[in-house]
Amino acid sequence: MATLQTSTLSAIRSQQNQLLNDWIDGLEASGATRNLKEQDLKQQTSEFLSLIVNGLERDSGQNIAAAGWDEIRQFLEKLSHSRALLGQDSHQTANFIFALKGPLFNLLQREYKDNPATLAEQLWEISELLDALGMHTIRTFQKSRESVIKRQQEELLELSTPVVKLWDGVLALPMIGTLDSQRTQVVMESLLQRIVDTGSEIAIIDITGVPTVDTLVAQHLLKTVTAIRLMGADCIISGVRPQIAQTIVHLGLDLQGVVTKANLADALKLALTRLGLNVTKAV
Repeated sequence: MATLQTSTLSAIRSQQNQLLNDWIDGLEASGATRNLKEQDLKQQTSEFLSLIVNGLERDSGQNIAAAGWDEIRQFLEKLSHSRALLGQDSHQTANFIFALKGPLFNLLQREYKDNPATLAEQLWEISELLDALGMHTIRTFQKSRESVIKRQQEELLELSTPVVKLWDGVLALPMIGTLDSQRTQVVMESLLQRIVDTGSEIAIIDITGVPTVDTLVAQHLLKTVTAIRLMGADCIISGVRPQIAQTIVHLGLDLQGVVTKANLADALKLALTRLGLNVTKAV
């Protein structure tokens, strides 16, 4: 198996500044520098090229999973995560690596212009290494992007299910949109935690903003009601519109033992009554 020649490493070391300038020009021409600060780009390209040279000098081979490439793998993982946060796609991120091929190939062509066999051999070695690093970058980018998307989805779920304190001992959870298993889990966790934090005795789940109630949605509601009761609190479901009531009856869903009200005002009135409070208009 061919290996990189000492003369190849010497050429890369001696021409690092020119390689960096050509590399950055190529990145800018391809649009891979979108949302990147000039100083950050210069720092990243310089660090990456230095890490490649260090790895090659240690004769780390082409297996980038080897210990000799630990530093460059960590660099690429950090790079991928930062690019995902900046909103770049996998193509732009991987192109950071692949854009280095052109300047390196030009350098090798000048170095081995009189030795075609060695030139082909060295081009292959460099190409194989950069391809492996590029694929590693794509894999880590995808993982980072998935992590960012998952966190954003969780934050949106939390924002879409705010737990509101209506009165001392009374919490309300206005639901908007469709209920699914993931959202139900977030609802239960946030609501149960608020019950513990506030010591509330009654929780009102308002489904005025829930477009439809089917068997699955009803099951999710019942699970939430059961969890609330296990915490020693009571639960009232408000916002049961005529259409939803008809759907529940048509599906034959069993909501026995669950107190329901047509609107949030009626639910709050019932909650206050259960707390022994009576609200009247001031004369």
